[in-house]
Amino acid sequence: MREDIDLTAFKQLLKERLAALTAGNEAADTPVELDQTRIGRLSRMDAMQQQAMTQATRRLADQEKLRIKTALARIEDGEYGYCVHCGDDIPEGRLRFDPSVPSCIDCAREAETK
Repeated sequence: MREDIDLTAFKQLLKERLAALTAGNEAADTPVELDQTRIGRLSRMDAMQQQAMTQATRRLADQEKLRIKTALARIEDGEYGYCVHCGDDIPEGRLRFDPSVPSCIDCAREAETK
């Protein structure tokens, strides 16, 4: 378990972000309505595009929620702050930028090039 970082603060950041994502995702669950009397003359193509964008946003939010839950589990297991690939410490600055990040910058770059 890393003692050089404030695990309590990172845990709080992760929980706050998870709560924000969960609250924000409720609006994405509303289906697109084609009732032209309520929202004006919205074409079917515009409605389909809006719905596709909403679904993509929901998928990204779901992926981030999963990363956050995984990071919270790593805190509980005493594995938070270590790269899941090489086991090295993840710099505190990288964790502050994205507390749910699972890998060090070198492993993340290597994964991008594959």
